[in-house]
Amino acid sequence: MLTRNLRPLPCLLASLIASGLPSGPAFAQPFAAVLAGCARLGDPAQRLACYDRLAAQSATPVAATPVAAAAPAAAEPQAPAAPPAPAVSSAATDGPATAPGFSLADHWELDAAHRRGVFNFRPHQPNYLMITRAAHPNDEPYRPFRRVTDLATGLAHSELVFQMGFKMKLVEQAFDQPLDLWFGYTQDSFWQAGNHAASSPFRETNYQPELMAVVPLNFSVLGANVRFLNLGLVHQSNGQSSTLSRSWNRVYGQVGVEAGHWTIVGRVWRRVNESRSDDDNPDIVDYMGRGDLAVTYRRNGSDYAALLRHNFSTGRGAVQLSWSWPLKGHLKGYAQAFSGYGQSLIDYDYYQNVVGLGLQGTF
Repeated sequence: MLTRNLRPLPCLLASLIASGLPSGPAFAQPFAAVLAGCARLGDPAQRLACYDRLAAQSATPVAATPVAAAAPAAAEPQAPAAPPAPAVSSAATDGPATAPGFSLADHWELDAAHRRGVFNFRPHQPNYLMITRAAHPNDEPYRPFRRVTDLATGLAHSELVFQMGFKMKLVEQAFDQPLDLWFGYTQDSFWQAGNHAASSPFRETNYQPELMAVVPLNFSVLGANVRFLNLGLVHQSNGQSSTLSRSWNRVYGQVGVEAGHWTIVGRVWRRVNESRSDDDNPDIVDYMGRGDLAVTYRRNGSDYAALLRHNFSTGRGAVQLSWSWPLKGHLKGYAQAFSGYGQSLIDYDYYQNVVGLGLQGTF
């Protein structure tokens, strides 16, 4: 390094004094100014050259004004100072409000800058825990399994509801093509935690594993950037038997679009039909529709989202509105309102209005 070649300052001063440069107050002040000019040079090569010029003065006779010859070194153009490193705020780790903004490229690892390899857990659907209040709980499916003396109590209007899940990349750049294969899992549970008369049961749990083949896209339509195409196969069931059993399988195509603070993800699906004897809910498409549309507006760490489903043949569907806002670290506040069919599989054909408030976790 150049800095290793710099002579120690005491040696340089001794050399200059030994060469006959005048000393005392009359000389010390201008010489100190020249020396300070060298020290201020940011580039090591220029600083070394400046010191060498001063040292060279020691090899020539001293003129009446010895410092004048070295004066140009003080006027040596200074290298621009390196910009100060930006201050790192402690708030940078406090949560989504200061974290980099959401992007579909990061969420789906669509380019080299965002790829994280295979078998890493990543977020998929929102993970939350909330207390809900339903307008009219659906008691009907459970009547055959309850004692006559218990029928008067019914289901509680309030529940603890949580959704959790993840996705994991199984294959990256399959067949040396821009195609990634993902596995995803989402679980929704509805817990009658306050219904002590019924022993606080889990009223319903829905399990949803899926396989997804994701292809990155990058073109604009009407000012929006189309970012990916997803072809998926998804199974959803509640793990029950007899008249409580609900399940269905679908293949779907999904497209993701970004525009400013907006993210729009649309999906259409086709149900994989089962034999009539094995089908627990043959009319589920009449209520759950043939696709959904998720629209999210993100700003300052808050997410305002709407999920829409509709079957234009039957006029049935659902609307879910949600809002999440930063609290601390990876924790956000979460509020949700649902109206329509299919908040849970057991209620796929039951119209329900539900509001909830709780917490959302991000990772």
